[in-house]
Amino acid sequence: MGRKKQGNGRDSNPKYLETKVYGGESVTAGSIIVRQRGSRIKPGRGADIGRDYTVYSLIDGTVEFGESKGSKVVNIVPMPK
Repeated sequence: MGRKKQGNGRDSNPKYLETKVYGGESVTAGSIIVRQRGSRIKPGRGADIGRDYTVYSLIDGTVEFGESKGSKVVNIVPMPK
């Protein structure tokens, strides 16, 4: 009879998937906007998508969510200089 407690070896760490920055908020270049599984929200102008489907900002500006061709899109509106 075993004496050591095994526990559940399949318990994984939380991934913290969610929208990190909402519409109207300002971001700097490289800021994460959305962490997601699959490309539910696609990048638009001023944004790009990583290999784990993280949408991030390429430029400094304001976040704007919208729709294009039936899918959700994130755009970054540049700050006026």
